[in-house]
Parts: sequence; structure tokens; C-alpha cells
Amino acid sequence: MKINRVFPQPPLWAPRVTAVLLILNVVLAMAQAESAAAPETRMWDYTALAEVPAKARAKRNPLVGDPDAVTAGKKLFEQHCSDCHGIDARGGKRGPSLHVVAVQEAPPGAIFDVLTNGVIRPGMPGWSKLPEPERWQIVSFLKSLHE
Repeated sequence: MKINRVFPQPPLWAPRVTAVLLILNVVLAMAQAESAAAPETRMWDYTALAEVPAKARAKRNPLVGDPDAVTAGKKLFEQHCSDCHGIDARGGKRGPSLHVVAVQEAPPGAIFDVLTNGVIRPGMPGWSKLPEPERWQIVSFLKSLHE
């Protein structure tokens, strides 16, 4: 009696190809998991603060000493800046930490200028559309981060 096969017998190389594909899949999954867990090592460039013209650097924050300015600035930061710089301003995938010495020691006028005009190369937009008092409130919040 002859047995009819419903499924043809696979070629001899099929199990080897299947094993190689399985191993490749596992290796790629492990590499992807490792890269996702790796900390962000991007070096951010803060030279835009140093390149602000002297006249803009000399501007004084008219809201210095106003505790309401810091609170309002925090809310504005969360609305407009936290997507890039992180909710706590410690940096994100698109924007650097604003707790660093370069920012904390920068004159308020320099921060205001960078906030107003943006930084083209890394892709920070200018926020000149915000009213000037709101931009100064954000500066007040950023300067409060060192406390």
C-alpha cells in the first residue's frame, strides 16, 4: 500500500535556515533592548548663550524677586518647553538640561535672548510669539533651578 503525503517533505536546508533566522532574531532583539536601555550620552552645545550680543546680555529681568514670576514661569515652561527639555528641565531627547552651570551662570539677558530667538542648529524654536513678560517669567523659573 502506497502512502500519499499531504505535505511535501521540506528540503534538507530548511531546518538550518530556520535555525539561523531564529538566532538572528534573538540577537537583534537583544541588541535593540540593550540600546534602548543605554543612557543618553549626547553632548549638548551651550555656546549659544556665550554668543549672545553684549547689549542683549546686559538686559535685566524686570521680574527679579517676584515669587509669582517663578510659579508662572514654571507653568509656561511645562506648556512650551518641557516636551524637549523634560518636565523637570533636566533634558530630554531633543533638548539639553537647563540645570547645568552654563545656564545657571548665564546672565538673565542671555537666556532671554536665546529663548526669544531660538538656536537654529539644534532646532530650538524662537519663542518671540510669547509676550515679553511671559518670556521673563520662564527666565525667572530657569534661574530658580539652582536653589
